[in-house]
Amino acid sequence: METIKTEIVVIGAGPGGYAAAFYAADLGKQVVLVERDARLGGVCLNRGCIPSKALLNATHQISAAKDSANRGIVFAPPQIDLAKLHAWKDGILTKLAGGIAFLAQKRGVKVVQGDARFENSTTLTVETAAGAQRIEFAKAIIATGSKAALPRTFDISDERVMTSCGALEIADIPQSLLLVGGGAIGMELGTVYAALGSKVTLVEALDAILTGADADLARPVALFAKKHFKEVRLKTKITKLAATPAGIQAEMEFNGQTVSETYDRVLVAIGRVPNTDGLGLENTKVARTERGFVVVNERLQTADENIFAIGDVVGGAMLAHKASREARLAVEAITGKSGGKAQFVMPAVVYTDPEVAWCGLTEAEAKAKNITVAIAKFPWGANGRSLTLDRVDGLTKLVIDPVTEKILGVGITGPGAGELIAEGVLAVELGATAKDLTNCVHPHPTLSETLMESAEVFYGHATHTISSGKTFATCPRKSSSPDRPASSARKSASFSPRKVLPSTAWTTTSARSSSARRATRAGISNASPPRSKVSRTTNSTSATAPACSHC
Repeated sequence: METIKTEIVVIGAGPGGYAAAFYAADLGKQVVLVERDARLGGVCLNRGCIPSKALLNATHQISAAKDSANRGIVFAPPQIDLAKLHAWKDGILTKLAGGIAFLAQKRGVKVVQGDARFENSTTLTVETAAGAQRIEFAKAIIATGSKAALPRTFDISDERVMTSCGALEIADIPQSLLLVGGGAIGMELGTVYAALGSKVTLVEALDAILTGADADLARPVALFAKKHFKEVRLKTKITKLAATPAGIQAEMEFNGQTVSETYDRVLVAIGRVPNTDGLGLENTKVARTERGFVVVNERLQTADENIFAIGDVVGGAMLAHKASREARLAVEAITGKSGGKAQFVMPAVVYTDPEVAWCGLTEAEAKAKNITVAIAKFPWGANGRSLTLDRVDGLTKLVIDPVTEKILGVGITGPGAGELIAEGVLAVELGATAKDLTNCVHPHPTLSETLMESAEVFYGHATHTISSGKTFATCPRKSSSPDRPASSARKSASFSPRKVLPSTAWTTTSARSSSARRATRAGISNASPPRSKVSRTTNSTSATAPACSHC
């Protein structure tokens, strides 16, 4: 058996794995990248993010064509060529995977295709098409990702019961589709099949869809589902599936009754489980949770000092961009390079119609943790660009500390929300205040203006809406966050020093206005002090929440 010796071996060539391999190679390390699939890119590129977004974009054209009738433009009913649709989608995947392989080659990263298994804390065996390959390493990074969960109730060995992977292949357009799970994956794929013409029945065990997002952000998606799906059933549990010649028979508990119905296909989208089985982790010191996730510390290091893990296998948010970020942190920990923050702002995007995106603290989290926040919202019905798009169902929302005026979280619902949320990430990550956002000129007419006007809503002077009333996640006079001092002490809280220009740095209270900052840098000492904005934390008139009776 041939032996390869390397400094770092990365297992898994998804967005976390290849990012780790490339970064380590860029830092001068000898790297081997092991991937079981013939095509690099992992689940995200081949069976997840990219193909689903391709199908979402393609099928959105069908919905857009129907909606154009409202504007006096009528198209003939679409004719769908599934073979051509798949060829177009697969062409995207092939091009992207080829690009990753090219970048690996140019960086000198050796790619080994096969199934990897740890023999001990410094040795891997990879079963390749040409036979077993031994790899001896100094450090290893596990980036094997996750797979769709398929509980025993749904695992009836019938191809008509699909997970997200099978659903992306669209073998046919089922007349009836039972969609189990109202999370991000389920809602995205349900949107695709509904646009193609399937009658989709959504079943969700909880009392709402997209439970990770605030209810007001998820509401437009729920309305879309009620309009375009055949039916939406919340607080409903599937108890049995059975294969019949006529289709998949599903028994479910719905509205206090047991219902039995038959569907052409069933799509199960109720979560994901880590790919850790078969890795030989028992031959190392690596620890796992009861659910199979690898346990790591803030440096992404496992209980085995030679082995690190990133991405879906360590749990938390199962997002490609999380894996890519953790890849850099793990490599920096291995190489001793000064690393970034172990805690970072993680955006989430659901590519439904409309899209939903959020980052930082949500209103629901603030309430659960008893953190006092002010909520400022701007309805897209007051935005010129959204009107020209004929999409007024959007909403932009800021979660703000009412004393320091720091932006703690951002939520957006509407077309392009996934693109807009990056500005929110920047604001939360850099500790920007609502005043900072109002002072940034946004181009007109754009959807990005809704971020600026949401901040203006906070101060009560948004140009395109009337601001009134107060909205707090908790009453600022009746409760205070356990991790923050009382109000009088909070007023003196300050940011950590942060460099803004190569030669300029300052420390400022988070409520301090941008104009005061500019005055300080210019040597002007008589700038007006910031006013307390607690009494002016507002919500737009589109909200009906009453003013806090304690304030």
